[in-house]
Amino acid sequence: MAKVFDFISEELQKFIITQKIFFVGTAPLSSTGHVNLSPKGLDSFRILSPHRVGYLDVTGSGNETSAHLQENGRITLMFCAFQEPACILRLYGQGQTILPDSPDWNFLYPLFPPLPGTRQIIIADIERVQTSCGFGVPLYEYLGQRDTLVNWASKKGEEGVKEYQQKKNLMSIDGLSTPLSKSHRD
Repeated sequence: MAKVFDFISEELQKFIITQKIFFVGTAPLSSTGHVNLSPKGLDSFRILSPHRVGYLDVTGSGNETSAHLQENGRITLMFCAFQEPACILRLYGQGQTILPDSPDWNFLYPLFPPLPGTRQIIIADIERVQTSCGFGVPLYEYLGQRDTLVNWASKKGEEGVKEYQQKKNLMSIDGLSTPLSKSHRD
């Protein structure tokens, strides 16, 4: 059932491009820490090479992924077909957070759609690519992207989003600092 690949093949890249949602999983090193699983959309995912991917991360209620990556780098991205043919694709790798003040930002940011509330870019160097059948996943019909988060960020404005990040995005729920902690102190 499961197949393992050394890289993201052209066929798998085509599968990724057709998906409207993906999921990001990270965890702290602590055995009592919380595993984080986040759904993502908004045309924010890009394949940078057969071994490297990234997504534009917009401001949300927490910043667990970034905190976990800063601590240990482990990340799993999952794509799941909700129409035929059934397929689940997992990308396992080591990730890092790229902030707007990073030298890599100016190269990477133009690869993504400009979104209000943009917080950071998450990059993952992929070490393992694995597919599985997905036969147990139900069929769903895609109706469109929600505009709630984009509208929220637009209404808050750049300064309002930064204030929100100061309150909600500097520490993980397990007390780990995020790269934004340093950025907001400077």
